[in-house]
Amino acid sequence: MSAPLRIAIGGFLHETNTFAPSPATLERFVSGGGAGGLFEGEDAVARLRGVNQGFAGALAHAEAEGWEAVPLLWSAASPSAHVSEEAFETITGKMLDRLKAALPVHGVYLDLHGAMVTDHHDDGEGEILARVRALVGPGVPVVSSLDLHANVTARMVAEADMLVSYRTYPHVDMRDTGARAARALGALMKGGPRPAKAMARAPFLLPIAWQSTDMEPAKGLYAAMEAMEGDWPMSLNMGFPAADFPECGATALAYGPAAEALAARLIGMVEAAEPDFAGRVFTPGEAVAEALRLYQGRPVVIADTQDNPGAGGDSDTMGMVRALRGVERAAIGSIYDPAAAAAAHAAGAGARIRLALGAKSGIPGDAPLEAEYEVAELSDGRFVCPGPFHGGQEVAMGPSARLMLDGLAIVVTSAKAQMADLAMFRQVGVDPLAMRILCVKSSVHFRADFAPVAEAILTAAAPGPMPVSPASLPWKRLPKGLRLEPLGKAFGG
Repeated sequence: MSAPLRIAIGGFLHETNTFAPSPATLERFVSGGGAGGLFEGEDAVARLRGVNQGFAGALAHAEAEGWEAVPLLWSAASPSAHVSEEAFETITGKMLDRLKAALPVHGVYLDLHGAMVTDHHDDGEGEILARVRALVGPGVPVVSSLDLHANVTARMVAEADMLVSYRTYPHVDMRDTGARAARALGALMKGGPRPAKAMARAPFLLPIAWQSTDMEPAKGLYAAMEAMEGDWPMSLNMGFPAADFPECGATALAYGPAAEALAARLIGMVEAAEPDFAGRVFTPGEAVAEALRLYQGRPVVIADTQDNPGAGGDSDTMGMVRALRGVERAAIGSIYDPAAAAAAHAAGAGARIRLALGAKSGIPGDAPLEAEYEVAELSDGRFVCPGPFHGGQEVAMGPSARLMLDGLAIVVTSAKAQMADLAMFRQVGVDPLAMRILCVKSSVHFRADFAPVAEAILTAAAPGPMPVSPASLPWKRLPKGLRLEPLGKAFGG
């Protein structure tokens, strides 16, 4: 009986907003913040088994196939500014050391994001893949799953045998994508010629607020991609439009004998849909007034999209707090303010404390809200998120509190993670279904758990580092001619 196939499995994820206020230090990866962390070897298996992450899907497929899966490490931190050189070199070094010790292997699976920019590398994933390739050699298949928001580079395509991206936003298919990538790895490990690769680029940046695959045009584009797909997986990467480097933007990937034609056809469909990547954006005051008008028994959800910590925001701007102040049965989450959370824990539940809450990241047009707050409930910030985005993953938000201000419930945390699960309100005693308005620091991921219970969903633009329109960012390094938003002006034009 032949020995089982032996694969190395690892992950290192970060979505980098080069305009964001806070960097991704090594401590940010180690502490995790929300659903991140740094887990090595079997600890990664124990932490991630069964949750909605690519690593978990690839592991499950490997075990079902009877392969020997050697876990390297898995690490992630909340989206932010550049990954520090120390963080990148430390984590990549640990992963490569474990890979070297695991050799020989028949294949490598990596759970990557695809939009990592470091202090010393524009293309974090391209550098990781190149170092892995140098270790295993050209004959060992290397496959990576990627986020739908990957800014795919030519180097990434060259170094990996195959890149396989999520197909949903909210990303409810991260685990499924890991399994699809592992199936592709299995096919490659059978030997034979490697399939041809092709990548095509869109000529404009796609705002993340209008990328949801629950809505058009993205819904139809992914359906069309699946209909044209052959023996090898195709990917449509919407891109993360806040990374100032030359290969930022949306791409299509295809593999096999018709790869060039398939990638070009898919990007042609994206170009044809350019006018449809748009939606209504409210000012904070307009959003609150419209939410109160629409309320009929189920909460109206307002996305505070420009301070989304899932896109590099610090989750601490106060524009929507000010707009909601005085509205009964309204709640907002989460405000990242460790000092305020610590003060609330020191004072105790039932106390009244004076705070200058939020706005520590210095966003223009924003300021702390100084007032007297009631400490309504306290939490250690450790809880499970059962909704479809996290898929049962435990999160660690640090000491947390529910502060009350003139009828408004404010969720205050000591770690950053976008409000993508109803449990993030419940952890401090907010019943989200009893609220008239729920305001979330998120752009789209919240829809997976909130849309089924919402009367309506509105998008608001309060001050924050992730503008609804990428055209308003101070770009310097994009390729000349790339349109900065759908039907918008061209960079360098």
